[in-house]
Amino acid sequence: MSSFIDELMKNYGSEMVSHVSQNLGLSSKTVEQIIPNIVPVILGGLKKQKDAHGGIEGVENIMKNFGTPDILNNLSDLFREKAKEENPDPTLNGLLGNSGLTAAKAISKKFNIDESIAKKLIPMVAPVIFGALMKKKDEDGLGANGLIALLDRDGDGSILDDVAGFFFNNSGSPQKGKSGNLIGGLIGSIFGKKR
Repeated sequence: MSSFIDELMKNYGSEMVSHVSQNLGLSSKTVEQIIPNIVPVILGGLKKQKDAHGGIEGVENIMKNFGTPDILNNLSDLFREKAKEENPDPTLNGLLGNSGLTAAKAISKKFNIDESIAKKLIPMVAPVIFGALMKKKDEDGLGANGLIALLDRDGDGSILDDVAGFFFNNSGSPQKGKSGNLIGGLIGSIFGKKR
């Protein structure tokens, strides 16, 4: 089974890039590099939340609060409304904690964009991620355990190695246009030293 991140970017990547670019005034090239950096940070936060609080049921409740599969039918309105928010929350109501703020700052610095814009990116992309997760869960008939398995394909309890296949080529070097060091640092800040 291809990774969830692969499927997300294949199915919604172009549309997300287009809407983010239009609503935030960023170049498509920049957005194409930023979004793949955000996805595993959010997935990592979701998995940590499952491990630390609320278990599997907590994960499902979190996703329902941020988005449902229906949200995927009108991404234009979603991104337009999110772009208008004056006080965006990159922590996702505490889901990412300080790591959300750290991610926004890192993205701002790495891609040379205003931090106020960087703070809007995580809450803009999150509903699409959660909506796509719930859609896949429904379409594939996955139970709650199957949903969690999407976040940890090899079942070792760590999302780091699972996203590595998406961001790194076989030589272990970052793929062109991707920022492997940024990804490792941000996910590491979410999970802490324990893997």
